[in-house]
Amino acid sequence: MPRWSPDARERLLAAALQLFAERGYDATTVAEIAERAGLTKATFFRHFPDKREVLAAGQETLSRLLSEGIASAPAGATPLAAVGAGLERAATAMTPFNRELGPLLRDAIAASAELQERDALKRVGLAAAMAHALRRRGVAETTAILAAELGGLAFKEAYATWIAEGDDQDLGALAGTALDRLRVAAGELS
Repeated sequence: MPRWSPDARERLLAAALQLFAERGYDATTVAEIAERAGLTKATFFRHFPDKREVLAAGQETLSRLLSEGIASAPAGATPLAAVGAGLERAATAMTPFNRELGPLLRDAIAASAELQERDALKRVGLAAAMAHALRRRGVAETTAILAAELGGLAFKEAYATWIAEGDDQDLGALAGTALDRLRVAAGELS
C-alpha cells in the first residue's frame, strides 16, 4: 500500500466509525483505527488530534459553507431566510459517503457520553458560525442567536431524516422544510 493516499481522512473516518459500532468507542484504539484503514498511527494523527475529534470531521467545512450561504442570501432576506440559504449551501457538501456513515455516527454518539459531549460542542460551533454570519449582515445579537439555533435544530432534524434507510430526499430540501416547521412553531410560542 502506498504511504500516501488521497482518501486517507475518509478511510480513517470510516474505519473509526465501523470500529466504534463493533467494539464501542472506549474499547477502540487509534492503532486499531489506523490498521483498519490500512494506514499508520502517524497518519491518523496528521488528520485528527485524537479519536474523539473524528466526530468533528467536516465541522470547519460545514461552518464555512453555512456562513457563505448566509452571506450570499439576498440583501433583503430575513434572518431565517438567510439561515435557509446557509443550510442549502451546507447541504451541498454532504455526499453519499456522509449518508452511508451517518447511521454509524449516530449510533456511536448514542453509545458514548464522551461523543455526545463532542457532538454538542460541534452543534454549538455550527450555531456560532451562523450567528456570526448573521451579525455580519447587521442582524441584532439576540435575533442572530435565535435564528442560528433554529438553523442548527433544522439541520439536525434534516440530517437524521436524510440518513434514515430508504429516504431519498434531498438534504437541502429537508433542511428547508424543517426550518419552516420550526418557524411556525416559534410563532406559536407567544
